Amino acid sequence: MRSSITKTGKERAPHRALLKATGLTDEEIARPFIGVVNSWNEFIPGHIHLDKLAQAVKAGIRSAGGVPFEFHTIGVCDGIAMGHAGMRYSLPSRELIEDSIEIMAEAHQLDGLVMIPSCDKIVPGHLMAAGRLDLPTIVVTGGPMMPGYGCDKNLDLINVFEGWQAGGETLSVLEDMACPGAGSCAGLFTANTMACLTEAMGLSLPGCATAHAVDARKVRIAKHTGMKIMELVESGTSARQIVTKEAIDNAIRVDMAIGGSTNTVLHIPAVAAEFGIDLNLDRFDQLSRETPHLVNLRPGGPYHMLDLDHAGGIQGVMSRLKSLLNLDVLTVSGGTLGENLDHFKPLNPETYARVIATLESPVHPEGGIAILRGSLAPDGSVVKQIAVSKSMLKHTGPAVVYDSEEESMAGILSGEVKAGDVVVIRYEGPKGGPGMRETLAPTSAIAGAGLSESVALITDGRFSGGTRGPCIGHVSPEAAAGGPIALIENGDIIEIDIPERKLNLLVKAEVLERRKRSWRPPESRIKSGILDRYRRSVTSASRGSVLR
Repeated sequence: MRSSITKTGKERAPHRALLKATGLTDEEIARPFIGVVNSWNEFIPGHIHLDKLAQAVKAGIRSAGGVPFEFHTIGVCDGIAMGHAGMRYSLPSRELIEDSIEIMAEAHQLDGLVMIPSCDKIVPGHLMAAGRLDLPTIVVTGGPMMPGYGCDKNLDLINVFEGWQAGGETLSVLEDMACPGAGSCAGLFTANTMACLTEAMGLSLPGCATAHAVDARKVRIAKHTGMKIMELVESGTSARQIVTKEAIDNAIRVDMAIGGSTNTVLHIPAVAAEFGIDLNLDRFDQLSRETPHLVNLRPGGPYHMLDLDHAGGIQGVMSRLKSLLNLDVLTVSGGTLGENLDHFKPLNPETYARVIATLESPVHPEGGIAILRGSLAPDGSVVKQIAVSKSMLKHTGPAVVYDSEEESMAGILSGEVKAGDVVVIRYEGPKGGPGMRETLAPTSAIAGAGLSESVALITDGRFSGGTRGPCIGHVSPEAAAGGPIALIENGDIIEIDIPERKLNLLVKAEVLERRKRSWRPPESRIKSGILDRYRRSVTSASRGSVLR
């Protein structure tokens, strides 16, 4: 076994002495060593219960003859970091998480890994490490939060982000009732999208993505995962045997069918790269055109993750998509995807029929995400097209330009933005931020002001998975790199045509060339620390904002 190099032979007596100092016996030292990578912390509702899941995983490992070693990664709560300087640290945390897992697994020569992440950048960081290390690996995602209930309706965090401007008693109800406990926020935002795609690409056991944080099924899945990792170690089945190009395609199709977060267009290419797979933006758009939208989840639709779970979860979605999927791919269950789906039977047939539409009668004929290109985004941009009203799928209007999220919030709240405008927020990209902040606060402010049906928003930053409306992010090249978004002036006309995948700045080429000659990159506001290192190393959002 891989860990033998740390514990076998006379020369390893010092190593065994240290292992025995932790309480291990000779019998345990002879067994496979399994890393239990836990992102538990006390900041994030999606993580506060992961200590219990780790205990379940370790029980499963021990029962199957392995020795678990738990260690931890960091985790940022995007909701708490939202709307201020703290959000600059969220995306950079992804690579730091990946690096820390690599260090622990390689330093201690572990035989296999069970990863226990939840929430936005933590799941991708774990997945990227799985690809880089290529060890036998299974992921147990932490599970969704239950929806809250108040004002006579189901609630989630986005109700608070969009409702705070109203104030009064309603705000108190939203604040107290929207987030009832442990789990990742209850809609199909980035955290739950990434959990769904982890199961779809075969790295989680069936049912894991939608089993809720407070559901005992999650504990049982964790125990079975601990048992199953021992089978993968024995058979030598590594992560790269699970996550192939075909498995990535399956995950993207599921993403399109469920209407997932636009952040997947950053994370899945980054994950694919660590698995040795080249993935560009055009593949997302191609599969979106071929894959209908089948599940109308929050923020764009009425359903929460609980409804999807009752309907059969990701196995239910994949059963609907069966004719479009690569069914021969291997999964961590030990069988192929096709074999897994052969065993799927909805426990709630009426809910299955109501919540998960069919290919013949979808919610929308195309998938959730569209990739737009044009004179404003030569290298691409991304929009959640299913969360855009029909009246805004095509829109042409004057630009209202802001050079930071803070400037945009001040302008929106003071009434500078009017119906028909196109709000531009720039210098919030990977380098320009630095850190590519989510701009949920401005999009929510626009929605709260009743303008989401008449105002578009364009940024070289990114959006929360909870964003809805005509919000176009990841505009590349970004402003800090001298992209066309840096050259926009107030009043310039911008053309958006989502069905035709166009994003154009309607300014004459000679005018843009004149502006380009006089443009100078702004001096970075960040001079030291991890954000400075990140700014110097990060690539374009069109390449997943990875470090190179």
